[in-house]
Amino acid sequence: MTAIWNYTLLSVFLVSLVSFIGVFTLLFKPKTLKSILLYFVSFSAGALFGDVFLHLLPESVEKIGFTLSVSLSVLFGIVFSFLIEKFIHWRHCHISPSKVHVHPFAMMNLLGDATHNFIDGILIAASYLVNIPLGIATTLAVLFHEIPQEIGDFGVLLHGGFTRKKALLFNFLTALTAVIGAIFTLLLSSQIQGIVLFLVPFAAGEFIYIAGSDLIPELHKEVSLRNSLQQLAMFILGIGVMLVLAFLPLS
Repeated sequence: MTAIWNYTLLSVFLVSLVSFIGVFTLLFKPKTLKSILLYFVSFSAGALFGDVFLHLLPESVEKIGFTLSVSLSVLFGIVFSFLIEKFIHWRHCHISPSKVHVHPFAMMNLLGDATHNFIDGILIAASYLVNIPLGIATTLAVLFHEIPQEIGDFGVLLHGGFTRKKALLFNFLTALTAVIGAIFTLLLSSQIQGIVLFLVPFAAGEFIYIAGSDLIPELHKEVSLRNSLQQLAMFILGIGVMLVLAFLPLS
């Protein structure tokens, strides 16, 4: 159990450090940054789908079979993600942002990001509770997804009136809720028997929703043949990384 705690805490802390990647966006022109982000989004979508169908669902089915409870857990993960996203976007403000008046949408973004990262911590910890290889695969899937998301969050905070330093600081503080989510899950697993059997397919539902509802639609905004083929290549590469991990002796 000590190894699980060590792997989990190290993983969620590394994922939290991704929040600082936003500062590198200042080095690129907006057009260049947009094209780079689309490749990350493509790779992330492939990695998330790969983790679902090559790691999370196979593990669940191997342990308890393809039962109704597995299907319901996946669906609950999808519905839960839908509700969280609705909550994040539930309000807005029409006052111009400034360093004096921080725009409410920036604060809502922080709240939504903190909730999202807390859930990421739960999913990573739940995966490690099954076995270390699954935990590593899920950590990488989350990590790849966090890169474009944290870049976007950094931009939202700057637009919402935060200074660069405050944007980086608050982005990191919200990222640390992943650590809280992980600790909560590890402690809960010792109190509630079988909780992991629910959380793993729940994680699959979460990832299906994120990849299918948030990432794929962004990719369809690009219609040129060349860029679409490049996105497809990155999408397949993301799946390929998860496939390679499925055969590596990580345990």
